Amino acid sequence: MIINPKNQTYQENYKLLIGSIVPRPIAFVSTISKNDVPNIAPFSFFNGVCSNPPTIAFAPVRRSTDAQPKDTLINIRDTKEFVINIPSEPLVERMVETAPEFAPDINEFDVAGLTQVSSQLITPPRLKEAKISFECTLNQIIEIGDGTAGSGFLVLGTIVLFHIDDDLYENGRISLEKLQPMGRLAGNYYSRVNDIFEVVRKIKPE
Repeated sequence: MIINPKNQTYQENYKLLIGSIVPRPIAFVSTISKNDVPNIAPFSFFNGVCSNPPTIAFAPVRRSTDAQPKDTLINIRDTKEFVINIPSEPLVERMVETAPEFAPDINEFDVAGLTQVSSQLITPPRLKEAKISFECTLNQIIEIGDGTAGSGFLVLGTIVLFHIDDDLYENGRISLEKLQPMGRLAGNYYSRVNDIFEVVRKIKPE
């Protein structure tokens, strides 16, 4: 089947994206507003960019109700700081509770019964329940699209501090089994990362 995205609605294109790009890692992003209201929300258009400097990217789309930027994006624009918390499977229910588009004066930590703790180098709080958190400063925000619903932003952040649970850290590497990561699928579905296999790749061709 051949599909031209120009012949579809943005909702139809979105379904193709989230059904094809799977499983997606989840960034549970905590920020703080210029009025000192904490915010936390999940985003699954998320990945690493490079390691020198350590850089991540996530893409918050515009709100579906009015096409305005989400609070997370507004807060990052205002403060130039944010935290990427990596959610483990036991957090999934409370994470989903933070997903609706709450008013800017609502603290989603409180809504979902999550615990905020102070970061060390930046102002936005970290998520205590997260086994991994990255304190980040803003590199740049790239606006994508024409400003209507379905368009969004690409946020690039530089990691200035890693927080890794001691139990996860083994000889400079992260224990996948202890992290219990999950992936985002389409609809209301998630995946567990518990069935893995190894393929050794060559650094140079023979």
